[in-house]
Amino acid sequence: MSRPSPGDELWCRRFHPAENPAARLVCLPHAGGSASFYLPVSAALSPDVDVLAIQYPGRQDRRMEQPIDDLAVLVDRIHEVLRRQPELPLTFLGHSMGAVIGFELTRRLEAEGHGPVRLFASGRRAPSTFRQENTFRSDDAILAEVRRLSGTSSALLGDDEMMRAALPALRADYTAVEAYRCAPGVTVDAPITVLTGDSDPKTTLDEAKAWADHTTEPLDLRVFAGGHFFISERSKDVMKVLVEHFQQERTRIAG
Repeated sequence: MSRPSPGDELWCRRFHPAENPAARLVCLPHAGGSASFYLPVSAALSPDVDVLAIQYPGRQDRRMEQPIDDLAVLVDRIHEVLRRQPELPLTFLGHSMGAVIGFELTRRLEAEGHGPVRLFASGRRAPSTFRQENTFRSDDAILAEVRRLSGTSSALLGDDEMMRAALPALRADYTAVEAYRCAPGVTVDAPITVLTGDSDPKTTLDEAKAWADHTTEPLDLRVFAGGHFFISERSKDVMKVLVEHFQQERTRIAG
């Protein structure tokens, strides 16, 4: 663990800073998403958990920065930041693209002997499950995909200027995640909880179950009513799962 760098604050958002947290949850946004997507998670777990939401370059207060269109590079940058954080038992929560990033961060941290206690992989098929999508090839294709998944408010979709501002980050994220490949035999030792929507067009139930091939622990699969953004549509139910996890973590740490 190295000393914090002044640039780390660009990556880290703590909406409800915790004075004496027992554990840390690192939240990783979806393609086109931002740290503020996890504001409800931070509120629900405050003040016992240090909820650290990652802000990728190219959006919100980082909109003047160049987005990163290579997933390995993005993971490496986040990894560097996390290694400089005060040491606490670590859990990852990643939605969609964020689930893949969480998996790759887990691989890197485990190789160093500092792996997380659990990965929550939300709204994403297993790393080795491939689909040919090519969403990033045109602006129209990107906007059609966003509308299909309802990941952006209808007000934003109707604002041409705001959508133009969002397109560079969306294109970079889709480029990064759609070029990602993972071999079927790659596993982590951390237990994985998969959160999935029963009508998610991006992830079938079989694709969600395939996460079992990527952990040496038994897979914990939780299915919720909803589409790709069930994590927002069923936020209370998702929060219950997270609260239960950290209650168990407190018992484990105290014991």
